[in-house]
Amino acid sequence: MQLEHERTTQAFLAQLHRSGVRHAVICPGSRSTPLTLALTAPGSPFESWLHLDERSAGFFALGLARQTGAPVAVVVTSGTAVANLLPAVVEARLSRVPLLLLTADRPPELRSVGAAQTIDQVGIFGSHAKWAVDLPVADGGDDLPRRAIAIAARAARIAATAPAGPVHLNFPFREPLVGVAGPAEAERDFATIDARPPAEPELPRELAEQLVLDLSEKKGVVVCGPESGGLPAARIVALADALGWPVLADPLSGLRTGDHRLDAVIETADSLVREPRFAALARPEAVIRFGAPPTSKALSQYLAVSQPLDGHDACSVVVDAAGLWRDPDATASVMVQAGAASFCDTMIAALSESDRAGPAWRTLWVDANSAARFAIRGALDEIVEPFEGRVPAELAPLLPDGSTLVLGNSMPVRDADSFLPVLQRDVRVLGTRGASGIDGVVSTAVGAAAARQGRVVLVIGDLSFLHDLNGLWPVRRHGLDLTIVVVNNDGGGIFHFLPQAQAIPDRFEQWFGTPHGLELEHAVALHGGRYTKLDGGAGLGAIVAEAIARPGLEVLELRTERTRNVELHVQVWQRIAEAVNESLRAPGNVASEPAFRG
Repeated sequence: MQLEHERTTQAFLAQLHRSGVRHAVICPGSRSTPLTLALTAPGSPFESWLHLDERSAGFFALGLARQTGAPVAVVVTSGTAVANLLPAVVEARLSRVPLLLLTADRPPELRSVGAAQTIDQVGIFGSHAKWAVDLPVADGGDDLPRRAIAIAARAARIAATAPAGPVHLNFPFREPLVGVAGPAEAERDFATIDARPPAEPELPRELAEQLVLDLSEKKGVVVCGPESGGLPAARIVALADALGWPVLADPLSGLRTGDHRLDAVIETADSLVREPRFAALARPEAVIRFGAPPTSKALSQYLAVSQPLDGHDACSVVVDAAGLWRDPDATASVMVQAGAASFCDTMIAALSESDRAGPAWRTLWVDANSAARFAIRGALDEIVEPFEGRVPAELAPLLPDGSTLVLGNSMPVRDADSFLPVLQRDVRVLGTRGASGIDGVVSTAVGAAAARQGRVVLVIGDLSFLHDLNGLWPVRRHGLDLTIVVVNNDGGGIFHFLPQAQAIPDRFEQWFGTPHGLELEHAVALHGGRYTKLDGGAGLGAIVAEAIARPGLEVLELRTERTRNVELHVQVWQRIAEAVNESLRAPGNVASEPAFRG
């Protein structure tokens, strides 16, 4: 016998598949049985992934969706299981990743009457969900499957439309949840809806012509910040060429790695703008930014200072297909709603050779970047003790074509910003910079591995690793391959770079340093992984390369000391500053010529 809710559930899922959903992450539970059975039925077109922990499952789905670029469904039962999805929902909304949250619920008559495992789930995610709907109870009405199809089509379209994000669908199910045992009834063919997301808006020709007038011959920079959906690297580089500008590339922008031209991609901007003399010489008259604000605080402050409040000639353009106001420092003078590819193509068509900045401007950046790059290599060669900045610098050349590097928050993404070199290779670099929290990073990397699009390598701090240990569970369960480099400084190393370290020395270690004293090897064994302790002074080299090549879970631990880590960072930054200053004074450098207008 087919239950009333089975027709509605099957119709809903048929439309999700038509709308491009291929993966579902399922957590165990009773009230969600109708969804679980429909998704995992023999012949189901969905690939379903089991996860024990709803909080980790949300981030697993986020990593999978980020890697595939398509919405991923998450199925959980009623009650606090739903509440555990909130951190992933927040991250998905801010980092623009499409998720579909399918939450089971009690029917209306069991709400607010003390029924077990029942909370107020309707609208539980508030403004963090792009759309939320409480579906009607499937009571046998002939129009319910048709309505379910319409809701599914709308949900998938909203989730994938720029800015992509999470959509909440709450399913109230009445018992019985499982039909009477007997011959299985065939699923019906449903008439589904074609509801594809709209194309990204194009840059109007007249606006392009006005921008060309504003930007013509100005000394500017193209800034590429984090962007989950990726940025059109080759087109952005072509626009920078047409303007005669350098490209300042965040590690999460997709511009530091790939098969596009890298000669004018500046990977050491975080270090360069810390040097006062260079920052003064290289103050831009114009900025075009793609993606979110950059990871580097030093770069953001430099760009803010470069756009004075009374500088009517300054031009700062923020390009965003979604048309949202991503301008935390309030420096934008033009907000453009257009796809990045359309913006670049239209601007290039409108520019002429006479609109380019003089060659000395871009050369200044390229020469300084080259000096900083060599200084970093030399400094790392001289450091014979464990140093956290060594990890991204030495890991990059070990990453094979088609691989994905996932960066944890706090120090890993910042060290990558400072030390991850450009790489002419098909390597994706991902992070969770929407809310920039340390939670769910392991699960995000495991979800990325589930896409099976090449090897995934995660660089993560010890606190973030411990925060999401449950996220490792699917690796062995689903036969996934993942390499993790844990930078373990026994606590919150990033706080040593902040004023708290000097302001409250008597309480700093207990409440900010937070040493945990845990041996990570035991956690790795619990999840069936292989553990290796790295000798940081000898470099990463062959040990990490072998770990990347092996199947299964590989966890490599680099132990460092927090206070010493700060000293080593300062040492490397000083080395860079000296090299850049020497480069600026060198005969033949454009900055040494009197004609160069700093």
